[in-house]
Amino acid sequence: MAQRHGSLFAGISARDNLIEAYHKARKGKGHMQNVLAFEKDVDGNIDRIHQALQDRTFTTSHYQEKTIFVPKQRSIYVLPFAPDRIVQHALMRVIEPIWDKLMIHDSYACRVGKGQHAGSRRAMQFVRRYKYCLKADISKFYPSIDQDVLAAIIRQKIKCRPTLWLIDDIIYSFPGGKNVPIGNYTSQWFGNLYLHELDRLVKQTYKIGPYLRYCDDFCLFSDSKQQLQELKISLGEFLERELHLKYSYAEVFPVKQGVDFLGYRHFPTHILLRKSTARRVQRRLKFLPKLLAAGRITADQYRASLASTRGWLKWANTHNLVLATRLDNLEMSRANA
Repeated sequence: MAQRHGSLFAGISARDNLIEAYHKARKGKGHMQNVLAFEKDVDGNIDRIHQALQDRTFTTSHYQEKTIFVPKQRSIYVLPFAPDRIVQHALMRVIEPIWDKLMIHDSYACRVGKGQHAGSRRAMQFVRRYKYCLKADISKFYPSIDQDVLAAIIRQKIKCRPTLWLIDDIIYSFPGGKNVPIGNYTSQWFGNLYLHELDRLVKQTYKIGPYLRYCDDFCLFSDSKQQLQELKISLGEFLERELHLKYSYAEVFPVKQGVDFLGYRHFPTHILLRKSTARRVQRRLKFLPKLLAAGRITADQYRASLASTRGWLKWANTHNLVLATRLDNLEMSRANA
């Protein structure tokens, strides 16, 4: 069992840590009314959050539910900027480095130096070396996380009682016994830690090398189709028995068909954008000049969107898509935007 960490809460609730957490939480949100209201008395508001943590009178606020439709329809749950988002950032500033050290090398979600493009490059290495892939993802992952199981997993890593009080308050803030709400800053790391149990099974018990995971999507590679078929069954049984999760998709296939992972389709000789991703890129670029002309986005936002798109496309073979979207022409005109 990994070392259990204690004496964390003083660092989490420290005023200096709360100030740093406030700066992280406000990043990109400085124009929002609740942030502007907080900044009318930053020192006093930080003191009040600090005192609420010290007195353990802090409790997670009520969620505001929103529906988003890109890349797919799902519900997200929004908490107030203060105290909730600041407190969650303060918590993660202390425990994220601890949990990050537990992760396997090929876990790519929400970790510094990892991310989608690093995961894609690693997937390409395996696609070129192995004949078959087991590709799987979890059905309704975040809403299906069992809160009691999550709390028990965290207790294997942390023994500091005040820190566990705060984590429990966040975990059990959503009723019903399941769900870590998409929208909470803590949720990605809670999900990462939850599926680290799967990572440990694959890497430490089965000792399989060619495995990688991003959030609830994972791939295993082998030259043996039978081995992957057996793993598909045994891993599915583990997910249901230990983590109360189910596959939404799990298939074994030759890598020459292309491995759809992290928005790209990986072939032994090249990489393509996923078709749904390419369609979203085309739609966005089609309307971008209209949004600028209507004043719905600024010139800086226009340029940033083009740069982001170019950065996404450069990781795949997208020459024809660049031509179809007239991206070069849009970039040439941005100087006049």
